[in-house]
Amino acid sequence: MPKVVLFLPPYSGEPLGPPAGLLCLASPLREAGYEVRIIDAAVVSDCVAAVMEETRDALCLGVSLLTGPMIRGAVAASRAAKALRPELPVVFGGWHPSLLPEQTLAEDFVDIVVRYQGELTFLEVVRKIERGESLAGVLGCSYKRDGIHHNPDRPASRLNDLPPPAYDMADFDLYERFGGGRKLPYATSVGCPYACNYCTDTVFYNRRFNALPADRVVKEVCELVARHGIREVALLDSNFLVDTRRAVEIARGFQERRMGFQWTFQASTDLLCRLSDEDVKLLGESGVRHIGFGTESASEEVLVKMNKRHQRIDDMFLTARKCSKAGIRATFNLILGYPGESDADRGETLKIMGEIAREFENVTFSPNIFTPYPGIPIWPELRALGVEEPRSLEEWTDVALGANRLPWLQGETYRQVKRSMSFFMLNNTITKGMRRGSLPLRRLIFLRAFQKPLRWRLKHQYFQLPVELWLLRAGKRLVMRRSLLTGQGLGE
Repeated sequence: MPKVVLFLPPYSGEPLGPPAGLLCLASPLREAGYEVRIIDAAVVSDCVAAVMEETRDALCLGVSLLTGPMIRGAVAASRAAKALRPELPVVFGGWHPSLLPEQTLAEDFVDIVVRYQGELTFLEVVRKIERGESLAGVLGCSYKRDGIHHNPDRPASRLNDLPPPAYDMADFDLYERFGGGRKLPYATSVGCPYACNYCTDTVFYNRRFNALPADRVVKEVCELVARHGIREVALLDSNFLVDTRRAVEIARGFQERRMGFQWTFQASTDLLCRLSDEDVKLLGESGVRHIGFGTESASEEVLVKMNKRHQRIDDMFLTARKCSKAGIRATFNLILGYPGESDADRGETLKIMGEIAREFENVTFSPNIFTPYPGIPIWPELRALGVEEPRSLEEWTDVALGANRLPWLQGETYRQVKRSMSFFMLNNTITKGMRRGSLPLRRLIFLRAFQKPLRWRLKHQYFQLPVELWLLRAGKRLVMRRSLLTGQGLGE
């Protein structure tokens, strides 16, 4: 059988489990009679050497990547494969190449880009490569042939019309050793109907919610849990609660099966608030242990600039209350430094989030500096404000979550914002430690002495001479960023 190699470059953080996106690509390829080899850098120590070994007799190499540090590994492996076999077709896919196909194809180690939903497009591309035929007319792909050509987009397939991901290819024992748990990443839907100005999802999926029916989700997930001894399921959906009735049906199905696994997902607060307390309680009883929310800001003016009119301050408090009653942990994501955000706007955000933190012990936060990802709707404004858009694939490597590339957030202004984030998180850490009684008495007394000045700083937005941070060396101990999907700390 002709062999196709699929590669996922290195990324930060522990693996959530086997790469669901590559398993989705593998399924139709195997049905069509191709041998598929997956190389996941998260569990392969020398991934470049592995790619070179597997591509010696491969039909092509497929690489899936996001914007940021993953690009570095994608470039290294692709260049190595091309050096070994210059004639080998290298196909890039995933979020970044889909949003910037022209720039991606400008690299000499990339021959083809599969744009957006890739299962059927990649299968057709592979068939064309095997037969030595032109890619002209293959919907959803861009390619080189006497220049760069972009074929029309392929209409999105309904998820329910696609075969299940090839989870039988995954070595869950291996991922458990690397990730510290027996986890299953699983997508019940893609897309989100909202059009937030900073989000690539609205461009990638064109605001269309494409979901599997509840009964298929319950059946597949429970079968995978039973077969592979899964203890935690991380739903990869952009906004799981878009169809609230479907979400409740899935939770009820999990509860009735009594499989004993925990599960997590992401959603928006307005949708959680549409659920009754009984529905949210059902989520908790079915195994939901964490929900991540893209709250982003508590300034009404900034939320309007973000085109998040659906995000209301009252809903943030209500979401925290509903989750608390159901025993569900929540992480509120924060974006600071957004274009047009003032010191007063940031102060309002930290003030309101601080109130939520004091009232609801189950809520944690993940503050981040605004990151200008490719293709987001706000780029015309960003260019006018002096943001330099990377001019090559490799330059996008440095556009990582938390990296600061904003002209209006430099020097002392940037240091003040970073300190405000640290003081805010330190204050919350002390509050939670005192409430839980999890700190030694001496340390508790020591930290309580700092809380009053901390609150004064946050109230008055005064972050000069950060003595508290120096004394506590908090920067090395505070969890400043968390996974919005699982709530797991990601460090700085």
